[in-house]
Amino acid sequence: MLRSFSKAVFLAFTVLPAATTLGASYPQRPIRLVVPYPPGGAADVLSRVLAEPLREELKQPVVVDNRGGAGGNIAMELVAGATSDGYTLIMANAPTLAINPTLYAHIRFDPVRDFAPTSLIAKVPLFVLVQASSPVKSVKQLISMAKEKPNALSYAIGGNGSVTQLSAALFAERAGIKLRGISYKGSAPALVGLMSAETDCMFDLMPSSMPFVKSGRLRALAVTSSTRSALAPGLPTIAELGLPGYEASSWFGVMAPAKTPTDILARLNHVIVNIVKSHSFQQKLVTLGAEPAWGTQSEFAAYIKSEGKKWGQIVTKLGLRIE
Repeated sequence: MLRSFSKAVFLAFTVLPAATTLGASYPQRPIRLVVPYPPGGAADVLSRVLAEPLREELKQPVVVDNRGGAGGNIAMELVAGATSDGYTLIMANAPTLAINPTLYAHIRFDPVRDFAPTSLIAKVPLFVLVQASSPVKSVKQLISMAKEKPNALSYAIGGNGSVTQLSAALFAERAGIKLRGISYKGSAPALVGLMSAETDCMFDLMPSSMPFVKSGRLRALAVTSSTRSALAPGLPTIAELGLPGYEASSWFGVMAPAKTPTDILARLNHVIVNIVKSHSFQQKLVTLGAEPAWGTQSEFAAYIKSEGKKWGQIVTKLGLRIE
């Protein structure tokens, strides 16, 4: 018995150093950063902007792998089932982690159980938009008109279950108004519909609508972030305008498969946070219409849970469901 006990103690002390130095030796081969959408979108662009400094810091290639389909669910399922060794990561976002689990009737991953967070990368606020010639000059006026004539005012929807739709629905709920949604096949045609006066307003991500605001074809009334955006500091937040606590943004962060070793996750968090805090990276985000965001792994995990609860309630209330 004594011999067995001594052997167990010996093994414990010989295995422990290997485990605790795993993060220090990681990585030793290329890392795959999966993007749950086709090339060209915000998740893809952010992944490529992050991949280069990540390669420099980790001294290994970071390969961006686009796996679009099913609103990002295909890629999420792929990574959820990948080996938990830190060599397969995913650039997840609000739809894949906080909206899809409620929106889709059949989903084969759990955003909390199947993934380990590293850190947020960026948040992308939305504009509240109207046509340039619209008589609506402010959010307060929009709310007032909607209260006078329920369901008379319409808003453009860039996709069912999208952040653009749900942020408008959240706004209507908090303001106590009823708006009529008109669906389009993507934000681009939705913006065209708004500019053509087919709809009265729209909530859209700043990067895609900023050119039309700058050209004067659309008027931005407010931003949906919790604080004013550095990209449009003159615009108030919705919270400032009488709806305290309102906040809606698309956001992006790097996730790993669950059970990835804690020291590898800690190393990734340390490296990614330092990259996001760097002036050069933040300047790149600004040009993309995104705002830097970072934090601890536990902070990111708590944020995912709170966002899932918020968006899940909105999806349920709207009766949205994709079979």
